[in-house]
Amino acid sequence: MTSLVIQTAFLGDVVLTTPLLAALGERHGPVDVVTTPAAAPLLASHPAVRQVIPYDKRGRERGLGGLLGLARRLAAARYEAAYLPHRSLRSAALACLARVPRRVGFADGWPLFYTETRRRPRTGHEIDRLLALAGAPAGSPPFPPAPYPQPEDQRVVDRCLSDAGIAGDFVALAPGSIWGSKRWPYYDALASRLAHRVAVVVVGGAEDVELGRSIAVAVQGSGGRVLDACGRLTLLQSAALIGRARLLVTNDSAPLHFASAVGTRVVALFGPTVTEFGFGPIGAGDLALGVTGLVCRPCSDHGPPVCPLGHHRCMRELRVETVVTALEETGALRRRD
Repeated sequence: MTSLVIQTAFLGDVVLTTPLLAALGERHGPVDVVTTPAAAPLLASHPAVRQVIPYDKRGRERGLGGLLGLARRLAAARYEAAYLPHRSLRSAALACLARVPRRVGFADGWPLFYTETRRRPRTGHEIDRLLALAGAPAGSPPFPPAPYPQPEDQRVVDRCLSDAGIAGDFVALAPGSIWGSKRWPYYDALASRLAHRVAVVVVGGAEDVELGRSIAVAVQGSGGRVLDACGRLTLLQSAALIGRARLLVTNDSAPLHFASAVGTRVVALFGPTVTEFGFGPIGAGDLALGVTGLVCRPCSDHGPPVCPLGHHRCMRELRVETVVTALEETGALRRRD
């Protein structure tokens, strides 16, 4: 019988769950996944996924009625096991209400709802922590995160780049985050500095349209080539676009994990959070930048909507010159013959 994975956390968390899906798929065959409607398209083409089950927990399926309705549907599928990487009460209750006989979760989650618990490693990357849920023995081969853009996704990206007059190298910028305090405020200035050296592509969702438009204006005002793709592409198309970039500059947000998944080098800008939380870039040439010496940093696990102290020094004091220097160090701004 098919196993079930319930992961209804943020988009970046879903990307980081793909190694767990690959590990479970290799051992037990393709799994079904319950995830948010926003993340569902990202997993639809994953070879370790048999079926994606969207759960609109904040919309039409919100509340107890929605939870019970989904639980009845899952119970009818008679899953043998459920894996619960998201340490939430709702996910744990859903697996229990669906009468899945084997429910595997982390000991620091909701163990009363589980039939088996795994110790969640305190250190290391989140990918490795989630793989522990599958009981992977030490020394097991790694499973990197991986989206699976399809040929049509690549064709859409080709058209977007062509329409923008970008035929060669470009640097991608991802200025958004659902957490306001994670947004670095100087992407416009960085884009202006880059405009005379390399083409610029801005990636983001519909909520980032204004940020994208502002960056595009800055690049055009400096005489550069720019593609503002914010709100224009699906998740898999965005992943494909990031995969074409020489480098991505991003906040601590989902595009960082997209870049890790497609092998694009990253310069990640960390403000209220730190890489020690386990969500940093994983590539050998990646860089993570942050302001050191602030007693208020880090201030929360995710980064609050606004700075609790009102000064936002963790981002405002991360200078454009520092980011440009990091880009120089990666070699992303060197011309290639």
